[in-house]
Amino acid sequence: MLEQRIQKQFFDSADLKYSAAEVLSKPIADAVHAIVGCITAGGKVLACGNGGSAADAQHFAAEFIGRFERERPGLAAIALTTDSSIMTAIGNDYDFNSVFSKQVQALGQPGDVLLAISTSGNSANVLAAVEAARAKDMTVVAMTGRKGGKMNDLLTDTDVHICVPHERTARIQEVHLLTLHCLCDAVDLQLLGEQDNP
Repeated sequence: MLEQRIQKQFFDSADLKYSAAEVLSKPIADAVHAIVGCITAGGKVLACGNGGSAADAQHFAAEFIGRFERERPGLAAIALTTDSSIMTAIGNDYDFNSVFSKQVQALGQPGDVLLAISTSGNSANVLAAVEAARAKDMTVVAMTGRKGGKMNDLLTDTDVHICVPHERTARIQEVHLLTLHCLCDAVDLQLLGEQDNP
């Protein structure tokens, strides 16, 4: 019984990835173009999210600054989830909804990209970061699930919305991780060209 339940998790995850591939390939490609344009112009990507999405933001920044699968110079990315002094100071002096937006206000520049990750699309501090990015003339790449939540109302035509068509948080997060790997792979492809020995 336990093994069957475990197998079902694998099958459900694989089924969602298969069905989402066609739906998400265009917005992921659009996100790649936005990020490459930002990086080649000397900009940076600021990434934020809560819980598992915070881990995804950090994962993305690590792949950019270090490397993904190919050797290359580091790419500018900052996870806004990692500095405990900043997070606790803002949370204490203002409120938790400001922990990302204050950092976007301080670090963001016109032309930068905000990678805003929220499985529900309703995380108040991520939504506040999107509003701060808008005031800084940044492009937003939003990664959500379900039906996109309140994030839908904040995005403009110049932003990119990668919305996983599923209701369950675990499945959405699994596709978010695959999406981040797709972004890293495609950015490397755009910057470095085809790999001789993939």
